[in-house]
Amino acid sequence: MVGPGETASRRDRFIPVRKSDILDAVISHGGLDDGRSRELHELARMLGAILHHQYFDELDRFRDAYVDFDPEVPVGRHRSPGDLDAAYRGLTDEVVRVLSEANFVEISHEEIERAFAEHALVRVKLKAPISDYRDVRMFRRGTHQETIEVPMLYGLRRRSQEIEVYDDIVLMVATKPDEPKKRKAAAWRGRNKIRGGAVLFKYFRHIARFDLEALLPNVRVVMGLREQLTLGVPALVGGVPILLKLASTLTVLFIVAGFYLGLSGTVHDNDTEQALAALSGIFALGAFILRQWGNFHRQSLIHQKQVTDNIYFRNVNNNSGIFNYLIGEAEDQDWKEAMLAYGGLLLASVPLSRAALGGHVEELLQQMFGLGRAFNVDEALLRLREFGLVSGGDDALTALPLPEAIAQLDRVWASALRP
Repeated sequence: MVGPGETASRRDRFIPVRKSDILDAVISHGGLDDGRSRELHELARMLGAILHHQYFDELDRFRDAYVDFDPEVPVGRHRSPGDLDAAYRGLTDEVVRVLSEANFVEISHEEIERAFAEHALVRVKLKAPISDYRDVRMFRRGTHQETIEVPMLYGLRRRSQEIEVYDDIVLMVATKPDEPKKRKAAAWRGRNKIRGGAVLFKYFRHIARFDLEALLPNVRVVMGLREQLTLGVPALVGGVPILLKLASTLTVLFIVAGFYLGLSGTVHDNDTEQALAALSGIFALGAFILRQWGNFHRQSLIHQKQVTDNIYFRNVNNNSGIFNYLIGEAEDQDWKEAMLAYGGLLLASVPLSRAALGGHVEELLQQMFGLGRAFNVDEALLRLREFGLVSGGDDALTALPLPEAIAQLDRVWASALRP
């Protein structure tokens, strides 16, 4: 069912159910006997094998499209800027298509900017070098609500806050290509840890919507106004008396120093005492500055640890390492959608329209698993028609009977293996 204020287009299409559970649900819902159950299992196995074969080629295309942008691979072949731009467009198209097949949804720039302005789990001020990036794109899949305890009044009180958490997040960040004149300067400064023109992929799990900014590479923790006042006010209160004391004795210190260096005439005993007091004040000021500097860095490390604990322990994989996972997830979701659509048509007593099939599968997911999902009926029917498992138009769809469907998949498999 669609929740309050939620449209069908916003509902998640991700099906977080095991393939075996979906198959069991179709069999149980349709009351299939042992013979038909075995036939359905055989069809499901063959369908999985064919999709796995297709996605094996998809993985190779994915890796080939990424070879020029992998930050972990030294730049090998030299290509013109025009060729690299075309290759980058090809890579982004491939990424969006695979993520869409795995039922990821791209997060809009408006939602990202809104999340950057707020913080939930990571309650520190962050600064990300957005100007260093050519492109930043985020994709999400699966959401749930969590209630967290937020500290108030310097930790003296706590209040409950409900937040939206994304189950899966894929981050794609493209850095700007290096300009020839700036390449040496950037290397000398050592500030750019990621080579220009690279594309980074990061995969995270269970990230609060308000903490998207913390996912970006090279993000830095900076002091907010509260932290600046916490450190600055004691520094001002403790440092002003030392500076006032030094102001009255520095002149005497210079006179005494000049006398011992032979640059001035005579000094009195009182001048020597004041000079020693000035030296003590200078050492005290130095110690005070070092202590405040240490406090500043200690606070920065505490905040950086908060970012690490809440974000980077949730990092599952990076760059080319996520390709196997994404392809596997796309294959998995593809199988589930096709199997649910075929099962829905197989169990129907009359031909179903496209809309009726989608509603029937959504009702099955809600009834069997408690999932309010928007079923991707168009993609499912595209697969069934590709393999010849369904007949009829969108207003009267019928599934091929199980024995004939198994024979049809046999022919599809033989054709797929033919050189």
